[in-house]
Amino acid sequence: MRPTLVLFRGIFLKSIILLTRYAFNTVSELVTIYLFFALIFFGGQAFIGTAFTDSLEGIIVGFFVFTIAVGAYSSVSWDIIREAQWGTLEQLYMSPFGFGRVTTVKVCVNVLISFLWGGAMLALMLLTTGETLALDLVTIVPLLILTLASAVGVGFVTGGLALLYKRIENLFAIIQFTFIGLLAAPVDTYPFLKFLPLALGGDLLGAAMAGDVRLWDLPTGDLLLLTANAVGYVVLGYAIFQYISKKARERGVLGHY
Repeated sequence: MRPTLVLFRGIFLKSIILLTRYAFNTVSELVTIYLFFALIFFGGQAFIGTAFTDSLEGIIVGFFVFTIAVGAYSSVSWDIIREAQWGTLEQLYMSPFGFGRVTTVKVCVNVLISFLWGGAMLALMLLTTGETLALDLVTIVPLLILTLASAVGVGFVTGGLALLYKRIENLFAIIQFTFIGLLAAPVDTYPFLKFLPLALGGDLLGAAMAGDVRLWDLPTGDLLLLTANAVGYVVLGYAIFQYISKKARERGVLGHY
């Protein structure tokens, strides 16, 4: 356990150093995301009016979850792409921790940073709109972790594809648009959508944050299904990741970019 904590600390410090060393890029990314939301907010008010205002809480929650989910799923792929560009990818395979553990810890660190990133965006959105949401951490944090787990599972798959094919940036855009659709999915009308990534978690987070519903007041069946989805997507995604990384080693393309 201690070596893993040392690894976590090292990766976390490295991530913070990269964010602060390239502060202009970090701030630019945050501003870009905020401007995108501001465009939706002010444009919606101008063209839709009252109907948009009535659904504003749901939009804020959806955008909040979307921001964190994109960071959680894409972190695996971007880390692999950057390591390949830097020429350090094969060194990770020679690490005494093992590439699988290093990647898993990287995911945990990136999810933590995504939480901080999403929190900053949520604060900006609430200040801009003047809305208030129920921010019960005992309810929100477990739901967010379980919701993001499915996005992490997708991230493991795209990470494996990045190992094999290197340039998959266009796939990211497709997945991001898919995430938007999943977060807006009408799971109450079409229950089968609850089995898809983010859909059920986004719905429960909307009920918790916009409707001020506590964790223990949410439907037990939905919570159990969300937990099963989280475990299933992570296990399946990691298994696919390991399979594709094995294929990449067999083809000898780990150090190529």
